[in-house]
Amino acid sequence: MLKKDLHEANRLSWNAATRAHNSHKGDQARFLREGGSTLFPEELELLGELRGRSLLHLQCNSGQDTLSLAARGATVTGVDISDEAIDFASSLSANSGIPGTFERSDVYDWLASAPPARFDLVFCSYGVIGWLSDLNPWAQGISRVLKPGGRFVYVEFHPVLWMFDEKLRLAFPYGGGHLVSEAVGVGDYVAKSGEGLVHWGYEEGVRDFKNPHPSHGFQWGLGDVLNPLMRHGLLLERLEEYGYANGCQILEGMREAPGHRFLLPEGVPEFPLMFGLSVRKPG
Repeated sequence: MLKKDLHEANRLSWNAATRAHNSHKGDQARFLREGGSTLFPEELELLGELRGRSLLHLQCNSGQDTLSLAARGATVTGVDISDEAIDFASSLSANSGIPGTFERSDVYDWLASAPPARFDLVFCSYGVIGWLSDLNPWAQGISRVLKPGGRFVYVEFHPVLWMFDEKLRLAFPYGGGHLVSEAVGVGDYVAKSGEGLVHWGYEEGVRDFKNPHPSHGFQWGLGDVLNPLMRHGLLLERLEEYGYANGCQILEGMREAPGHRFLLPEGVPEFPLMFGLSVRKPG
């Protein structure tokens, strides 16, 4: 069941956090204009050829990944609930010279009102599923806006990872849509990850960010994600699990590896830190 009041609270929390996040990222327009990309190999490999494809990026945040996809030839539309993120993304498109359309909306509202069968690809990645209060209308909307033969590609931190707190203590339930509210709100994970996430030149920016707005997340397992997609007619092509986290140092003591990846702390038995999937609409 949708919890739109919690989505609205999250919008405020993300507005505050987005300003802090972008304060660390320097001249992003120049980085993109000079051919830089914020994408990782995992999503590019799952997405495949982008040139000439119409692509919808759900929960696109400040548009860096969206415009990196556009630079590879896709015609992109980005949607996000945060006013701050969409304003930044629109400016980033103009200042980088990379075309992209950005719209501020709760993704549920946007998917319900968009013209059907419009996109070759729908994409989202990294820290997005936990902000969705009901995955059935989300999956239905994705299926609705995909063209026949179109694909939904998704790369995300693994739900097993979200069972632990930062000190690697088992603290949260697995899946089921369980609500986890945080009085401290969305944090400054960009500052925490530093060069791992901002590899073109991290800047100190906002210090000791404290979010004045609480946030509300939802615990979803792999089955919670996959079953609604298949229930709405999408066919599973690939499901991958990865033993590293791209860009973000989520747990204390994580070790940075080549390619701006983070591994579990030394001595911790391996478990998956990310997953990736591709599903296709028949036709």
